Amino acid sequence: QTKTGIALLYDEVSENAYDIRLKLTKEVLTIQKQDVVCVSGSDHSANHRTVALRRQPVGGLGLSIKGGAEHKVPVVISKIFKDQAADQTGMLFIGDAIIQVNGINVESATHEEVVHLLRNAGDEVTITVQYLREAPSFLKLPLGSPGPSSDHSSGTSSPLFDSGLHLNGNSTNTAPSSPSSPIANEPKYEKRWLDALSVPLSMARISRYKTGTDKLRSNAFEVLALDGVSTGILQLYTAQESADWLRAISTNISDLTLQNMKMANKCCSPSDQVIHMGWVNERLEGTDSSQLYKFKFLALKGSSFYIFSTPPVSTLDWVRAEKIYNLCEVLFKIHKLWLADDCWLQANLYLGIHQDYDLEDQRPYCFSVLVGHGKSHYFNVELGNELAVWEKSFQRAIFLEVQRTGSKTYVCSWQGDTLCFTIDFALGFTCFDSKTKNVLWRFKFSQLKGSSDDGKAKVKLLFQNLDTKQIETKELEFQDLTAVLHCIHSFIAAKVASVDPVFMDRQSIARKYMYSN
Repeated sequence: QTKTGIALLYDEVSENAYDIRLKLTKEVLTIQKQDVVCVSGSDHSANHRTVALRRQPVGGLGLSIKGGAEHKVPVVISKIFKDQAADQTGMLFIGDAIIQVNGINVESATHEEVVHLLRNAGDEVTITVQYLREAPSFLKLPLGSPGPSSDHSSGTSSPLFDSGLHLNGNSTNTAPSSPSSPIANEPKYEKRWLDALSVPLSMARISRYKTGTDKLRSNAFEVLALDGVSTGILQLYTAQESADWLRAISTNISDLTLQNMKMANKCCSPSDQVIHMGWVNERLEGTDSSQLYKFKFLALKGSSFYIFSTPPVSTLDWVRAEKIYNLCEVLFKIHKLWLADDCWLQANLYLGIHQDYDLEDQRPYCFSVLVGHGKSHYFNVELGNELAVWEKSFQRAIFLEVQRTGSKTYVCSWQGDTLCFTIDFALGFTCFDSKTKNVLWRFKFSQLKGSSDDGKAKVKLLFQNLDTKQIETKELEFQDLTAVLHCIHSFIAAKVASVDPVFMDRQSIARKYMYSN
């Protein structure tokens, strides 16, 4: 998507915001700031311009000012009245900071001092200006062209309100004076939007939260490039504008990620393809509240689920992941969705809510991935549609891996005997002696009617005998019981999906609510 629009760049240190323009293309988000440039005439620098004004009997200098040292900002031109003295020079612009008046430096002057100086400067006034690229938004400077001459401001002086200098001031010349006008060989200036920063969107990430907190920024977000370059805090004027920009930027990042996946898959075998990858926030456990979440890059590739601190950009990077898990032995679970009416939906997907977290944080769009030995990773994404994509991608990646693998065998024991327990996509469950290979029992997936475990190593599997219709209990003990239970879940879910492909779509909580929201 391509898009342009006006926004504010918020400075968290000074707590000021500045007018900027955003320009979005397929691959780059560009921050533009207004500046005055020389477009013709002498090759003068536009940084400082010295302009001669002739005060007119009607309209005075034809401008208004705001700001002052008492607000830690320079005095700036806040209005230029159409067809009056300042406008006729063609060299002054709204947003110009006044540096000198008749050779007197006013950079550290208060608002009232500059007003007094300009009103008592005589009929010929020479001012030196420099365009203030980062004018604080509290000055409320208009971005447009000079206003009509009838738009007079109050004559009272206040640094946050326009002080009108369209009045005659202390003019000694009562005769009509000729208007100021640009000289032919003088440079011509224009105010334009200029590129200040370009952020590549390939592998970029979006953050809507204040650093190190769970506090959601109101109508604001930050875009960070792969190399860490940040746009800064982009503040939009309305919630709708913010949502539109987030959606557009996120779409372009997703499209570029898809391109990267296609490039990576050209170098991978059909059984080792990248299904999905992207940025998430991982909740950190056992840390203080100053750093609750950290950016992580997740990837579903071939038989594995990868967790990276930075995205893999080469083939060698895939072995440098922080964590790698077999897809058959993980379980994806949705925790939170944030609906349009601001109520929480607690989602119970497959095996229920992971109660350890118990709604301790305020972030919506949360999911966890349960792994072996009872451990888990708790993640949050920025947008609801991302949650739906992760849900669908995990399902697809796990189902493909189950079908590719066909079966998985785990060593187990019962009453001192070493056994092998096989989960087979076609046959179901088989238990056999590890030494003699003799099959002790075999049941189809449909015969499993229930299970219970001690939360450590032992599990009871309840099967229905097809002949007697009686329930038979089989007890086994595993080194990593969690991985085995997840694998059973993966195989059964894949089996159901192979018989009824639309079943999983009907169970999808994220897609059901996010796409309608």
